[in-house]
Amino acid sequence: MNTMRKTMPWLIRREVWENKGMLTWVPLAIAALMIVAVLGIAIGGQKATIQVDGVPTSVAGATVQLGERQIQTLAEAIAVMAPVSASVLYLAMAFMVFFYSLGSLYDERRDRSILFWKSLPVSDAATVLSKAAFALIGIPLLIIAVELVTSWVIIGIGMAGLAMKGTNIFPQVLAHPQFWLGPLKVLSLLPVYALWALPTVGWLLLVSAWARGKVFLWAVGVPLLALILLVWIEKGLQQSINTQWVIEKFISRLLVGVMPGTWLMATGVAGRAREMEVAAQGPAAGFDLIWRSSWASVATPEMILGALAGIAMIAGAIWLRRHREEG
Repeated sequence: MNTMRKTMPWLIRREVWENKGMLTWVPLAIAALMIVAVLGIAIGGQKATIQVDGVPTSVAGATVQLGERQIQTLAEAIAVMAPVSASVLYLAMAFMVFFYSLGSLYDERRDRSILFWKSLPVSDAATVLSKAAFALIGIPLLIIAVELVTSWVIIGIGMAGLAMKGTNIFPQVLAHPQFWLGPLKVLSLLPVYALWALPTVGWLLLVSAWARGKVFLWAVGVPLLALILLVWIEKGLQQSINTQWVIEKFISRLLVGVMPGTWLMATGVAGRAREMEVAAQGPAAGFDLIWRSSWASVATPEMILGALAGIAMIAGAIWLRRHREEG
C-alpha cells in the first residue's frame, strides 16, 4: 500500500505527459472558439436579443432599457448560468474520457511500451488504477477548471456589452450569492460523476486490456449486438422482454455513463421539478434542485450497483494486464 501511494503521483504524471496534447489543445481550442463567437456577437450582433420574463428584448439599438424587476431577474439568471455557460466543454470531456479509457491499456500493448513499464517496479494494479483515476478525476477536474474560466469570460463579455448599451448589471450579478456558490456546487459534483462513470470507464479499460485490435468495435459493438439480439427475441420470437429497461440499466451504463448529468435519469428530476413548480420559482431553484438530485442519485441502486460493476471490471483489467503474455 505504501509503495502504491508513492508511485501513484508519478503514474498520474505519466498520464499527463503522454496525453498532454489532448489535455491542452482540445479544451483550449473549444474555449477559444466559444469566446471568439461570443465576442463577435457582442461586437457585431445587431440582431441579438435577450429574453427576460418570457419577453424578448432586442439589443440592436443604441441603448437597452430594462425595468428594475427585469434587471433583477436577468441578474439572477446570469448568476445561475455563470458556472455552466460553456457547458459544451463537458460534452468534449465525455469524448475525452471515453477514448482515453478505451485506448489507455491497448495503446501500450500496440506500441510495446508495456514491456518497458513492466520492467519497472510498478505493479499492474497501480498502473491500471492510475489510468482509472486519471479518467474519472484528472480529466474532469481539468475540464471543470477550463469550463469555469471560459464561462466567466463569456458572462463578462455579455455583461460588458450590456453595460456599453446603458444597462449595467455587474453589481446585481456580483452581489448574487449563486454567482459565488455555483462554481463550488459544480466542483462538488466531481465525486458523483466519478461514481456514475465508473461502469463505463471500467468496461472500456477491460476491453482495452483484452482486445488485440479494433477496440472501438469490441467496446461498442458487443453491447449493441446484445441489444439487437434482445430486440429480435422480443419482436421476432414474441417473448416478454423489457428492452427499454435493459437499455437504461445496462447498455447506457456501459457506453454513455461518461456523459455528465446522465445520472439525473435515475432520480426522476424532471417529475420532481414539475411537482415543485420549479419553473415558477426561478432559475436558482432549478439549479439547486439539480444539485440536490445529483447527490441524491448516489444512494440509488443504479449508482451503487453500477459502481460495484465498474470496480469488478477494473479488477478484470488488472488481471488481464498482469497475466497476458506479450509476444
